[in-house]
Amino acid sequence: MRRRLGTSLYAGLLFAVLGLVAWATGQPFVFPSLGPSAFVLAFDRRSERERAVRVVGSHLIGGLTGLAAWTMIADGAALTATPPAFSPEGSRLTASAVTSLVATSWAMIATGTVHPPACATTLIVSLGLLSTPAEVAIIVASVTALVAFHAAVILLFKRLVGDTHPLYGWDEAGDANP
Repeated sequence: MRRRLGTSLYAGLLFAVLGLVAWATGQPFVFPSLGPSAFVLAFDRRSERERAVRVVGSHLIGGLTGLAAWTMIADGAALTATPPAFSPEGSRLTASAVTSLVATSWAMIATGTVHPPACATTLIVSLGLLSTPAEVAIIVASVTALVAFHAAVILLFKRLVGDTHPLYGWDEAGDANP
């Protein structure tokens, strides 16, 4: 029970920080794939350099491959409403999405930066929802800020408590308690 509440509240804190930045700047520092990334960081609260590189790197890959696919295939189209059946715009958006998903998946595996929420990032970009270079830069800056804030919280917690987080859900025998 404590882990569920702690994880939920901490994911909310991580997301709220970027929500405040979005609100203060009027820029899209909050986007759908950031929520799963916040949850992943909150659920397993270690702050490892490898994880930070994986999270930021995967979203960078997703943003860049999404932008490349959208620019080459669907420039000018955006999935803000369902395109009519068999429309050229719908075909271009579908091709852009498929291309970006394949490229993102391949690049994450090839670079060792697998983080599934980045597949949502690539779709957000390749479907024309946040598809300018500036918006992709904001996506990457937002993920970087999320990871940096998480690392700062973990460091502070470790200094105050002496550990990275309480061991929720484990009994004295070392067995998981759901």
